[in-house]
Amino acid sequence: MLYLLLGLVVFLGVHSVRIFAEDWRNQTRTRLGEAAWKGLYSLVSLAGLALLIWGFGQARQQPVQLWSPPAGMRHLASVLMLASFVLLVASYVPGNRIKARLHHPMVLGVKFWALAHLLANGTVAHVLLFGSFLAWAALDFRAARQRDRLQHTRYPEGTTGATGVTVAIGVAAWIGFTLWLHGLLIGVRPLG
Repeated sequence: MLYLLLGLVVFLGVHSVRIFAEDWRNQTRTRLGEAAWKGLYSLVSLAGLALLIWGFGQARQQPVQLWSPPAGMRHLASVLMLASFVLLVASYVPGNRIKARLHHPMVLGVKFWALAHLLANGTVAHVLLFGSFLAWAALDFRAARQRDRLQHTRYPEGTTGATGVTVAIGVAAWIGFTLWLHGLLIGVRPLG
């Protein structure tokens, strides 16, 4: 559990700099230069992610069950994950209406991902991992929306075509991950 905690602190800590220390982030980025800042940020993020994955894998080997979610929660989690995949894709497909409306779809996708996994799993490791990500995503979304208001950020309106492409790619990715990749990579088949 120690590696999971350490991984969460490092990974989410790095990703929280903009939430809690925007001025320090900007000064450091200016002092180091854009490329050096991105390189350092990426290295620390990858180290945190590696610790997090390792720690979660270790914690899953000796699960401490807090509750047993009803079987229906897996189905609700699948629906939330479908939305999460569409939101994730929306952050990358240019000119879609989802991003135009929500502004920060990746962070919302993380919220849906974390909530889905909290609903479907009741171990200490799951609550720690996904609860931390849910709390982080809520704080990050709020901070990003505040930055948008302060900077008077405007998002392009988006088109129906780009939105259709976004949804199609998101659904296809969800199908592929749900039916094959989740079982292959995580060892759990979400739909049984």
